[in-house]
Amino acid sequence: MIQLSAAGKRYGEKLVFEDLDWLVTPQDRIGVVGANGTGKSTLLKILGGLETLDYGTITVAKGITFGYLPQEGLSLSGRSVFDECMSVFTELLGIEQELHALAGKISELDPASVEYAEVADRYHRLDHEFGARDGYAIEAQVGTVLAGLGFQKEDWQRRTEEFSGGWQMRIALAKLLLQRPNLLLLDEPTNHLDLESRNWLEEYLQAYPYAFVLISHDRYFLDVTVKKIVEIWNKRVHFYPGNYDKYLAQKTQRLEQLQAAYKNQRERVEQLQAFINRFRYQATKAKQVQSRIKELERMERVEIPPEERTIHFKFPQPKPSGRVVAEFIGVEKSYGEKLVLREVNFTIERGDRLALVGVNGAGKSTLIRLLAGLEPVSGGERQLGHNVEADYFAQDQYKQLDAEMRVLDDLEKLAPRATQTELRSLLGSFLFSEGDVFKRIGVLSGGERNRYALARMLMYPSNFLLLDEPTNHLDLRAKDVLLEALEKFTGTVVFVSHDRYFIDKLATKVFEVAERTVTVFPGNYEDFRWRKEQGGELQNPSAAKAAKGAGRNGAAEAAPLQNTAGPFPNRGIDDTGAAGVNETRSGANALQQNGRKRLNPIKLRQMQDRQRELEEQISRVEAEIGECESGLQRYVSAEETARLASLLEKRRSELQALLGEWEELSATIEGNA
Repeated sequence: MIQLSAAGKRYGEKLVFEDLDWLVTPQDRIGVVGANGTGKSTLLKILGGLETLDYGTITVAKGITFGYLPQEGLSLSGRSVFDECMSVFTELLGIEQELHALAGKISELDPASVEYAEVADRYHRLDHEFGARDGYAIEAQVGTVLAGLGFQKEDWQRRTEEFSGGWQMRIALAKLLLQRPNLLLLDEPTNHLDLESRNWLEEYLQAYPYAFVLISHDRYFLDVTVKKIVEIWNKRVHFYPGNYDKYLAQKTQRLEQLQAAYKNQRERVEQLQAFINRFRYQATKAKQVQSRIKELERMERVEIPPEERTIHFKFPQPKPSGRVVAEFIGVEKSYGEKLVLREVNFTIERGDRLALVGVNGAGKSTLIRLLAGLEPVSGGERQLGHNVEADYFAQDQYKQLDAEMRVLDDLEKLAPRATQTELRSLLGSFLFSEGDVFKRIGVLSGGERNRYALARMLMYPSNFLLLDEPTNHLDLRAKDVLLEALEKFTGTVVFVSHDRYFIDKLATKVFEVAERTVTVFPGNYEDFRWRKEQGGELQNPSAAKAAKGAGRNGAAEAAPLQNTAGPFPNRGIDDTGAAGVNETRSGANALQQNGRKRLNPIKLRQMQDRQRELEEQISRVEAEIGECESGLQRYVSAEETARLASLLEKRRSELQALLGEWEELSATIEGNA
């Protein structure tokens, strides 16, 4: 499709990349990664013909169609959302109009005439083409894509100019997906999508029939959509087969091999140089000396690239709060006549890491602002616990800053007792070094502004962090460092994020904001999705008991399935539990073979005893799973991590088997009640 040979690009004195040889094939699924500012967007624009190379050549196969989505900046107006998306089918709509006109002619012409035959022939040819290109399904296609990207049906007829910048980018993405070009070029397509829309886009791209190249700072999104990673690093472009996880492993291995080669070469150079220095002036050794000098001259030196810059920091550990950090009791929130939240009840406890999820506009940011006390509740009570100090990080935190202040001066004003060395050290950990610290806040990029806003937060440690999309504009490595810092943070965290990997790794509970209320789900986002797919049915008998008394004042709480086996546990059990499972299932099969025949009282009592034993075993295994998960969060050694991971997998398998047996027993016992 596209071939780059010895390609290079520079901006003034800055070299972006050089010596790039790359062939993009028709079925490629490629993710472009690299630190902010390395040239990822530039590379995408070169592929799309929007920028030119300074060195080398680019060859494009005949007939290739491109679709390019920038990070931001697109604005549409003049049509409804639906009509804007339909506009991509201009040619098909033209065929449809001609078909209508031809059908009218056919009804008027004499079937025996030559003109009738010509018109009918063209009608059938166009009709065949129209059908082959899914012309009869274009409205359905538009509806599917708009719904997938989060547009409600009542929004389809709204004018495009009525929508904000983020929704404008969704409309532009919808048009590209409907065009289905041979090569789709997407620059951070998930930036303006909520989790539900991201999930839909993942599935859409997995089924996309042509090639695509995308840039994303969402690790999970890359893992499930791409099959090759292209990394821009140290002014070179490197290729790695597989998804992002495989890329990380391969890169680590590659660096280790490079370091080993560098060490071996350095030792060889020292040996050769020592020989040359020792025997340089001895005539009897002249031949050997010259041989070693030539070897040094021919040697292609192995170079270790400079260490990649990334954020290095940790949140200050705060003073502990009381056990209960925050509580909502019958909280309502409205803006005029618009009701956003109704009868919201929940309790946040010390150490919780809560992810707020829900479609855009559901009220996540409103909820987090209510928690921060930045907005009053319209009804009910918001209570903070003992010694709770809240710190709020907004999506547009940078707007609260003085654009005219220099970075270093602003931080010094915030912390007048800190030394210049301390301030520069903190800024350096957020990639502000040398002249960067003297930049005015107003000229910083989106990523720089967010990094600086996070740096300011570190100046005042609090024990209750409220973070509204803190990962926006952070690259993948920066997200990993932020994630690690939050995992080690001993306070309480409530956060909004559209990064699936970030939520899965950090969250201990998920608060779903939907239909003006909040539903609490224990576990991470993967657990939350699994339970939603199961229709909210209780899979855990001990949780079923707990759920009977759950909730306060009508709180919408899901079953508190603590330490469950996860969404897709392996089926299986060790020898200890296998006999009991087989014995019970044999009894269940016998019951099925006998139709509706009731069990005798002795057999029924045995099953009831076994049911109680299972409930005790399930509670024990759940506790052990919880201990393993807690242990894995504290690194002791590689051996201990491997042991805990193996034990956790075994216990999860055991739990799944126990739950399966309990469900069968429960069904049998209920059938004999």
